[in-house]
Amino acid sequence: MSPHVAIVTDSTAYLGQDALLRHGISVVPLTVVIGDEAFEEGTEISAPAVARALQRRRPVTTSRPAPAEFATAYQAAAASGAEAIVSLHLSSDFSGTYDAATVAARSAPVPVRVVDTGMVAMALGFTVLAAAETAEAGGTPDEIVAAAEKRAADTSAFFYVDTLDYLRRGGRIGAAQALFGSALAVKPLLRLADGRIELLEKVRTASKALARLEEVVVEQSGTRRVALAVHHLASPDRAGTLADRLRERVPGLSTLVVSEVGAVIGAHAGPGLLGVVVSPH
Repeated sequence: MSPHVAIVTDSTAYLGQDALLRHGISVVPLTVVIGDEAFEEGTEISAPAVARALQRRRPVTTSRPAPAEFATAYQAAAASGAEAIVSLHLSSDFSGTYDAATVAARSAPVPVRVVDTGMVAMALGFTVLAAAETAEAGGTPDEIVAAAEKRAADTSAFFYVDTLDYLRRGGRIGAAQALFGSALAVKPLLRLADGRIELLEKVRTASKALARLEEVVVEQSGTRRVALAVHHLASPDRAGTLADRLRERVPGLSTLVVSEVGAVIGAHAGPGLLGVVVSPH
C-alpha cells in the first residue's frame, strides 16, 4: 500500500482556496514588508495594497518564511497522518524559500522531499496540482516528484511589464538590461527560463507588446491540450481582454485561470504586469 503523502507549497503558487481545500495542500506564506510593517502574503496583505504602495514610491521588500514555519507545517502534516511529504517551492533564484524548507526538512518527523520547481505563480501552481493529483492516485514520493518535475519542465511563463525598474530594484533582472531598456523607452516582454527571468523581446509600444504576448502564447500552446493562467497586477481590463482572445485562439485549451498576482510577485513586477502561464498536460 502506498504511503499517504502530504503536499506543501508556498504562497507564491497562487492557487485558489477551493483547489487548496479540494487537494489538501498546505501553504506556507512569504512576507511582504512595506516601510517598516511586515505582512503575510495571502492573509494580511493584498496585491492592490502593494500596487498602491509602489505607485506612491513607498519601500516594498519581500522575505522568505523562516524554517520554523516550514517545521510547523511538516509537523501538522505528520500529525494528520502523512507518512511522507513533498514540499514544492518557487525558484531558488528568486527567494530563499527553498533553502528554508530544506533546513526544516532535516528535522521533520517524517521524510520530506523538497523540490525547487524553478517556477512561480501559476507555473508553480500547476506543478503543485500535478503533484497533488499523483499523490491522490496513490503515488510514491518518487512518483510525485517526477510528476511535478515533468509538469514544471513542460510549463512556460511569459509576461509584460510597463517598466523593468521594479524588477531591477528587487534584483530580479540584471541592472544593465534594466538601464538599457529604460534608455530606449521599450516595452519589455520577459520569460521564465531555468528558474530566472530573461528578456524575450523588446517592443516599442505597450499595444504592440501585448499583441506580441498573445502571439507568443498561441505559438507556444499549439494544438496541445493546455492549461493557461492569465495574471495581472492592477490591470483587470487588459487581463480580461487577453483571456477572451486566448479562449478564441487556443484550440486545446482545457483550463483558463484569470487572477491578480499575489503581493510578493506584485512587489517585484509592479503595476501593469500582464503574464500568461502555458502548462501542457
